[in-house]
Amino acid sequence: MGLFDRLRCRRRPARSASSQDTDHLREWAARRRGVEAYIEPRTAVTETTLVLVAHDGEWTRRRVAGPDAAHRFARKLSMPCYEVSKVGYPQRM
Repeated sequence: MGLFDRLRCRRRPARSASSQDTDHLREWAARRRGVEAYIEPRTAVTETTLVLVAHDGEWTRRRVAGPDAAHRFARKLSMPCYEVSKVGYPQRM
């Protein structure tokens, strides 16, 4: 082992989406009204995430399997779905 091997940043793979994430989003949306979905793209640090924003500005964020999974989730719950990279975040947030 070299001198600088210990100092190197060891990257752990980003945690992928789980059924607990989806369950949280589903339950959160069921308890609020006027919920919209906003897809955040994958970054070097996190996988694709879905932000749900209620009518009063309350929000939550969880990982999803990808943009297609996010669109399917929103369609299944009949909520509008937007891509943050195209439309940005709502001001009420």
